[in-house]
Amino acid sequence: MDGIPPPSTDASPGLRSGPTVTTSGDGYTVRVVTSDVGVDLDALRQWMDVEALGTGPLRSVELLVGGTQNILVRFRRGEREFVLRHPPAHKRKNSDETMRREARVLAALADTDVPHPGLIAACPDVAVLGSAFYLMEPIDGFNPSGGFPEPYRSDPERQHRMGLSMADAIAALGRLDYRAIGLGDFGHPDGFLERQVERWRSHLASYGAMEGYAGPDLPGVEDVAAWLDARRPDSWTPGLIHGDFHLANVLAHPTEGRIAAVVDWELATIGDPLLDLGHVLCTWPAAEAPAASAVVGAGTAGLPTRAELIERYAAGSTRGVDDADWYEVLACYRLGIILEGTNARAQSGLASKEIGDVLHATAVALFERAGGLMA
Repeated sequence: MDGIPPPSTDASPGLRSGPTVTTSGDGYTVRVVTSDVGVDLDALRQWMDVEALGTGPLRSVELLVGGTQNILVRFRRGEREFVLRHPPAHKRKNSDETMRREARVLAALADTDVPHPGLIAACPDVAVLGSAFYLMEPIDGFNPSGGFPEPYRSDPERQHRMGLSMADAIAALGRLDYRAIGLGDFGHPDGFLERQVERWRSHLASYGAMEGYAGPDLPGVEDVAAWLDARRPDSWTPGLIHGDFHLANVLAHPTEGRIAAVVDWELATIGDPLLDLGHVLCTWPAAEAPAASAVVGAGTAGLPTRAELIERYAAGSTRGVDDADWYEVLACYRLGIILEGTNARAQSGLASKEIGDVLHATAVALFERAGGLMA
């Protein structure tokens, strides 16, 4: 849910003094080098002592700027590097439970062929840092939502392989036996598709409780809801889903033309894995709806087409893809409503106004894209 696009973050309130801003080698992941990241680093160090996670001070502390919902801090202790994932300064009601669920998913994905950050340790107890949190392995890669660095920029074939590997990743996720990896009670698949429209309609309505929010201005939201209810697939097979899969929530390998890790698992659940296909399709670069794209940079001509993504997914999955349009419209609907939530938080003073405006515009574009598919 850290979503589209990546240049800003709700974590910024944690920066209260003049940090040193640098950029990583890929040119897109901005790191703010500072000892003040909105997290009690001394308490974190003491917890790591108890967990036997290295010795000595936390060094090379960097606030990773890129998400819009959570705090990410990279640091070194001893000879090992860690990435801390922590809720934002202004937590949501479910932020702690979200951290616990994310950590559980990452633990379950160990030893699978789904690319993901390795979980190091998790702390479900809010008493340590004021929130649940976890530590994960850093990933050598870049986020392609800012555009492609070299050698990708000048190599369309490398872009193409990377794009197809996204379809491979969600096909692999959907193939997992979620019960066998310990996630049998992770969600409630019965009635999952039937619940989607009303669940997200209620989610949108809940934003009205935020003081200062003027209300949603999303064109055709009820038309989209009615279309989805009228054309819902009759049958589907449950599986583990990411729930927010797109280019802004992956890290690409620096050179190999593949996804190194799928990140931001906060909407993961047991549901219909075809929804992950819908999410990548609804945010894929398209001439007819550029504002809804999860890519904000230029030089992406080598990316596979929507049809190629569907074909590649079908080759790695036992699920039929005849209803791909329906899942794409559903993904537009739910992602548009999710992004509008940050706009509501921004109008209430709980998030950056700049990012709220950008995500509202993206939500509008997603509903316009849904309208085009429906037509």
